[in-house]
Amino acid sequence: MPYLMRVELPDVPGSLGRIATAIGEAGGDIDAIEIVEKRDGYAVDDVLLEIVPGTMPDSIVSACSILDGVSVLWINRYAAGGNLFLDLEVVESLTEDPATARDRLVDLLPIAFRVDWAARIRRGVSGWEVVHATDAAPTEFDTADITAPTRLPGDEIYVECAAPFGDDAILMGRRGGPEFLDSELARLEHLLGLAITISRT
Repeated sequence: MPYLMRVELPDVPGSLGRIATAIGEAGGDIDAIEIVEKRDGYAVDDVLLEIVPGTMPDSIVSACSILDGVSVLWINRYAAGGNLFLDLEVVESLTEDPATARDRLVDLLPIAFRVDWAARIRRGVSGWEVVHATDAAPTEFDTADITAPTRLPGDEIYVECAAPFGDDAILMGRRGGPEFLDSELARLEHLLGLAITISRT
């Protein structure tokens, strides 16, 4: 079973190599790496890895955490399959049928952002109404007007974010994952803008 690990590391030559060595020695095998954010001399990377049967994820975390300047922010099973889904793949999928681009984006967000659900909602007479959502999305939403990409306050289990989407809004959430980074909110805003443009072609 693949695992996805989010790790913060010094943005200097050799850091990623040290992490790769630590993962390998602890019984993990890296399949893919995606840079999520760079800030103040540090990088945040998502690492997709396979773990040797019998190896506990905690062993991988411990092996990485003892490295100078390295912090494992989150690790969990990754059910989306053999690779990370890049933004370019999202855009290519949206252009296949521009008329359905807005709903297709909602369907792809859980894979592209490693979230559990996504929903497109619209303000109605009696509050927010679901326009299109993935299977695991809530059916009711109680949130203020959404004017910019933002992290939503949540409990200790769920983390959520939202962004305006034309006359609608997009919400995403994941259970037990890391807080949404500024770079992820910017990515979301960019993809939503592209989906709106594509849907008008």
